[in-house]
Amino acid sequence: MLGVFVLMIAVPAVATERASAKFVFTNFNTDNSAGIHSHLYIFLLGLLMSQYTLLGYDASAHMTEETKNADKNGPIGIISAIGISIVVGWGYILGVTFAVKDIPSLLSPDNEVSSSPPSYFSYNAIAQVFCQAFKSRYGSGVGGIVCLGIVAVAIYFCGMSSVTTFSRDGAMPLSSVWHKVNKHEVPMNAVWLSAFVSLCMALPSLGSLVAFQAMVSIATIGLYIAYALPIFFRVTLVRKHFVPGPFNLRRYSVLVGWVAVLWVVTITVLFSLPVMYPVTRDTLNYTPVAVGGLFILVLTSWVVSARHWFKGPVTNLS
Repeated sequence: MLGVFVLMIAVPAVATERASAKFVFTNFNTDNSAGIHSHLYIFLLGLLMSQYTLLGYDASAHMTEETKNADKNGPIGIISAIGISIVVGWGYILGVTFAVKDIPSLLSPDNEVSSSPPSYFSYNAIAQVFCQAFKSRYGSGVGGIVCLGIVAVAIYFCGMSSVTTFSRDGAMPLSSVWHKVNKHEVPMNAVWLSAFVSLCMALPSLGSLVAFQAMVSIATIGLYIAYALPIFFRVTLVRKHFVPGPFNLRRYSVLVGWVAVLWVVTITVLFSLPVMYPVTRDTLNYTPVAVGGLFILVLTSWVVSARHWFKGPVTNLS
């Protein structure tokens, strides 16, 4: 959280030139090389950036097992995290967009963060914003790359926490290895596994934009689908048998649940739309293929094997 506050203040503060409020709140980049000129289409794609800022609030759920009165304080923590993500995420987006002056240079494969052959980093507009802001004031964009490292570290720790939790519940191969902690109560095996997987996911970006985008799409949409599935089952299959905890939304629970499910369906469709026209093998959005393929693998694994041995989350209550 502290890192995000630093970014939302540092980037526009460091930039020697800033966009006007009119540009930030009213400009549509219709003059682009992506072949997208519809204001509505650009608006819908722009929602995805907002959705990115809402990722990660499930971290509060990971902490419930270490929380007193978790049946009450856990849900309160989750709702609080969502509210904080909305406010801080909006501030972060404003900070970044106010630092934008030259949109074409952000999307150019010849900018400071480009690579050859073209890869994901050739078109990483956010990285270019950070780089330009620091370069304009200090003559070097290294500070911007360091700022991006703050975000990367935060995401890494979220992933490590998930590895530890899933392995503790026996939901991963070699679970007994990954959730083991050392004398300092640190799951070092999970730390190194997360680092190794992160490295493997980053390597394709050096040569294949398509491969990297496919993996990113799995991580993004996969998270939201994982959020939505329990809610969907709550408002459908187990609606009459569900026993609410001491903190609940009472008569609004089902309504809020359906809104959440429908929103996830909506953003899943948005994440799957083409982001460049004409659509070719190189510009096709492979998100549906990647997510669909992963879903088939997971479902097959469950039917063939996991349903016979996975018993659900491990409880620490006696």
